[in-house]
Amino acid sequence: MRRREIILGAVAAWPLAAGAQQPSMPIIGFLSGASPDGFAHRAAEFRQGLKEAGYVEGRNVAIEFRWADGRYALLPRLAAELVDRRVAVLVATGGSASVKVAKGATSAIPVVFITGGDPVGLGLVSSLNRPGGNVTGVALLTEELAVKRFEMLRELVPKARNLGVIVNPNNATGERDARAIQEAAAAQGLPIHIVKASREADFEAAFAALATAGAEALLVGADPFFGDQRSALVALAARNALPAIYDTRRYTDVGGLVSYGTDFDRAYHQAGMYAGRILGGTKPTDLPVVQLRDIELVVNLKTAKALGIAIPQSILARADEVIE
Repeated sequence: MRRREIILGAVAAWPLAAGAQQPSMPIIGFLSGASPDGFAHRAAEFRQGLKEAGYVEGRNVAIEFRWADGRYALLPRLAAELVDRRVAVLVATGGSASVKVAKGATSAIPVVFITGGDPVGLGLVSSLNRPGGNVTGVALLTEELAVKRFEMLRELVPKARNLGVIVNPNNATGERDARAIQEAAAAQGLPIHIVKASREADFEAAFAALATAGAEALLVGADPFFGDQRSALVALAARNALPAIYDTRRYTDVGGLVSYGTDFDRAYHQAGMYAGRILGGTKPTDLPVVQLRDIELVVNLKTAKALGIAIPQSILARADEVIE
């Protein structure tokens, strides 16, 4: 009888022992405020960077993705899920909201971020060269680009006296950019009409408000959710005959007029390399924040022709690519 009890006890204990074992390979948690469909190519760039650092998904590392699909209020719960999984590295992308949530979710797990804001100003790191703590990443430093896009829109449509801006009120970066644009417009004595949208269902009303205000051109704020919905935004700009400028070439690829911004694909590639280095034993505090300042200007001449706009030679001469 005693022998039977010992055997049963061993069988009962086996699942607990197995459950206590460490995973056969490390797990990277990937937190994003965007959607998997809209960011598939950037996830591919992340995997490529990871591969160059010696890690291949499914071979010697696993990746668990959590996507907020533009619903930034979900981010704390999604981050908590990844922390509970005891991931080896937590990668935060798709807007400053996800980065702040990731930093607040753990002080033990290394965090690699991608942000368009100032990491020091956002309270993510102590300094760019010596991040300190468990956080490092890639900074696109796009804050000044909002005003530059405004200036380029003025150059693109010099006769326009009423300009519109659409931002996501759930994105702190968008609100900051809107204030910067307002200040630049006020200095030139131009009225700016700011409309807000945080869901696809808000787009129609936002464009109707722009039409009522008499907006003659549009600046679309930098926002991961907007990037996911780029086709809808480009279609509405076309329907309303609004010359529009965007922050990435993903818009011009689907018919947007002009895009001016940094190379996000390169940022995701770098984040993958950093995640791999951390898996290899490098501490986040020893990895300085990488600053990407390369700017890409793309012009879609097909869209310009449809809008009846002649792109100024001053813009064409600076364009990195012209879509004909």
